[in-house]
Amino acid sequence: MPVKLTAPQASSLLPVRGVKLGFAEANIRKPNRKDVLVMTLAEGSKVAGVFTLNQFCAAPVILCKEFLAQPANIRALLVNTGCANAGTGEDGLSRAKQTCEALGQLLNLQANQILPFSTGVILEPLPAYKLIAALPAAIQNLKEDNWLNAAQAIMTTDIVAKGASRSLMLDGQRITITGISKGSGMIHPNMATMLAYIATDANVSQSALESMTRYAVNKSFNCITVDGDTSTNDSLILMATNQAGNAEITESSANFNALRDAFTDLAIELAQAIVRDGEGATKFMTIQVQGGRDELECRKVAYAIAHSPLVKTAFFASDPNLGRILAAIGYAGVEQLDVHALKLYLGDVLVAEHGGRAAAYQEEQGSAVMKEAEILVRVDLARGSASCTVWTCDFSYDYVKINADYRS
Repeated sequence: MPVKLTAPQASSLLPVRGVKLGFAEANIRKPNRKDVLVMTLAEGSKVAGVFTLNQFCAAPVILCKEFLAQPANIRALLVNTGCANAGTGEDGLSRAKQTCEALGQLLNLQANQILPFSTGVILEPLPAYKLIAALPAAIQNLKEDNWLNAAQAIMTTDIVAKGASRSLMLDGQRITITGISKGSGMIHPNMATMLAYIATDANVSQSALESMTRYAVNKSFNCITVDGDTSTNDSLILMATNQAGNAEITESSANFNALRDAFTDLAIELAQAIVRDGEGATKFMTIQVQGGRDELECRKVAYAIAHSPLVKTAFFASDPNLGRILAAIGYAGVEQLDVHALKLYLGDVLVAEHGGRAAAYQEEQGSAVMKEAEILVRVDLARGSASCTVWTCDFSYDYVKINADYRS
């Protein structure tokens, strides 16, 4: 079960003026489940996106990048689960375009005004005919308050739907931000097997929205890992519909930081929800690395710990075999690391210093911390002022079962 995570209530996901969401059951992979999402945006909306760095990126990712680079005004998003449409070559591109064209005809839009997204099994052809047949039903139930249904429609191996909202006052106007995400396994920075859609009704310039997107993703979705695998389909989209009536926010506006930080706070909640719902997860771990010469070497150490199967299985077993953490720090690739200056903490307990086990440390202390559902691992490199934080989860028996049976 997810670690201290429950699905949001529909009433907690605030409608965003200028955004409507509709879902349908297309039976793309499994019957009787929501697997198609249509999201429409008001005329004049701004859209920014960040996508996977996997060079085998999926057909819809290729199209999204192409359409966002054009001057066309993005007016809709189309999401399907059950098939990633990745590793499908030119045929995959053709099928993704067919779905955009079909939705465009129904909404009176051009195909390049629609961003397509897919998630599911890789190396299988997208059954475009099923998706297209379901579009009228999705359009028929387009509503502003459909965020929870939308969150459910993009789930794959997720156990819990993920969504959150924020509300703040800017220029005397009430600004709403609502977002949803999906992801459970194959999660690794840049970004993860994840889709995330965050919308606001604020008036934001294109350059400011793109700046906020980069900042938010680097503080959130690029700080999570479940298993170290980077997917072919990862996508994060930020949308601003210009319906709130505030003065346009640019990068030099007094309100820029307030909106950026609200975006980031919501993105962190959604990103952490992905880790809490990691496939088979029983523990949620925060890895804090401080005292580095730069952020890069802090990240190297954090991810060495977070990716280590030996560390992750020890956490699952609540086994304070903390030498595994020291080993991960040692192979992280930090040059000229002074292991005698370094300190390792598990929760508030000092575990290692002066190159070895802390004199006052007792294994009972480590065992007590390891039994908790949420655990903090803190490393002080003692060589500078840089720091970083990464969130991850343990590896359980269920992780293997879920991924062994994924295509069945």
